[in-house]
Amino acid sequence: MPSDVSQKRRRRGAVGLALALVAPLALAGCANQQNGPPTLMWYINPDDGGQAELAQRCTAASGGKYSIETSVLPRDAASQREQLARRLAAGDASMDIMSLDPPYVPELANPGFLAPVPEALQKASLSDDVVEGAKRGAQWDGKVVAVPFWANTQLLWYRKSVAQKAGLDMNQPVTWSQLLDAVRKTDTYIGVQGIRGESMTVWVNAMIESGGDHIVRNPTEPADQIDLGLDSDAGKAAATIVGTIGRDGLGGPGITTQDENVTMQNWQGDHGSFMVNWPFVYAATQSAVEQGSLDRSVLDDMGWAQYPRMSADRPSAPPLGGIMLGVGSHSRHPDLAFDAITCITKPENQAYYFVSNGNPPSSIKAFDDAAVREKYPMAPVIRTALENAAPRPQTPYYNEVSTAIQQGYTPLTVVTDQTPAQVAEFIRRVLRGEALQ
Repeated sequence: MPSDVSQKRRRRGAVGLALALVAPLALAGCANQQNGPPTLMWYINPDDGGQAELAQRCTAASGGKYSIETSVLPRDAASQREQLARRLAAGDASMDIMSLDPPYVPELANPGFLAPVPEALQKASLSDDVVEGAKRGAQWDGKVVAVPFWANTQLLWYRKSVAQKAGLDMNQPVTWSQLLDAVRKTDTYIGVQGIRGESMTVWVNAMIESGGDHIVRNPTEPADQIDLGLDSDAGKAAATIVGTIGRDGLGGPGITTQDENVTMQNWQGDHGSFMVNWPFVYAATQSAVEQGSLDRSVLDDMGWAQYPRMSADRPSAPPLGGIMLGVGSHSRHPDLAFDAITCITKPENQAYYFVSNGNPPSSIKAFDDAAVREKYPMAPVIRTALENAAPRPQTPYYNEVSTAIQQGYTPLTVVTDQTPAQVAEFIRRVLRGEALQ
């Protein structure tokens, strides 16, 4: 049986229920109390209008059974998590459909905030048409608790001219060590996200997963029994990469401010070489060329490959991003909400969303769409990466784990082979209630 401490930590890990109790939100269920077909509220992450368009499409396809109205969540994932968690904990009946960042799915599923996914949708979510990374991200404690919508992952983007100068064959897998040797040889900078933020957890997790271990090895166990893989061989190897880039200046002078956008901008500059980043960088580079702010030669020199390996004999496990769709457990219309999700996640709708908004699908069929292949020549590489992609730690205590990593692994210059053990011990102390973040 869990101890009193672990029970308290589990409640705390269940997305800050106390916040909901001390600051209850006005429930937004008015739209569901109207006469006629119900209006389903879909809480979406900010995009370029694609989800609103899908809401209109699926409203029309419902034949009058329901209409879908979208409500935009805050831009950053942490604020999205907080708003959704507070509403769900307060029993908000308007939470019909939610766009969920994968790391927060277990945190919302564990306390019962998500409605059970119907059997047909569970089977569809685990079918051969769904990339493996998205399948893993949709599950918690052995069950499908959310439905894959779009999936995202990072590739290794590179300047062809630099790779050639370094003598790297980019048709073959490359390791982090090879890349660091290449940037030294060519006097260039490697593009990584060194800022204190969620991107640091993304990077560290991807390297540990690529090394064959997990940050959290037993995610369903109570907080006082958590087994962390940070101080493993894979974790120490990841820390060596982070610390070497920082201390040797291989990421450039502004590494502490580099998020995904800054990393891309630096990669487009004179010292650009190799970069780990999400697929948005391709469309953004195209746009910069079209607007005249970037020379066409940079786009022509742009190549892409699978995420770097930690060792030559083990395939990489790139980060899993994207969005899962869930239904709130207090929704008045869960059956209709899941019907709408079935429509939203059709392969043709996912293909449209990729082409129009740049967000890759979780559906394999969508990758075969002619418009997708035309606009994104690297689509097959993204699909392969998504088959190998690994979620960030799936745990109800994700916020505590991620925050500790962000704090412990920045700035990059302080990261040593002692960092994994120090961060792991800090996480344990936080989960036991012995330390505050």
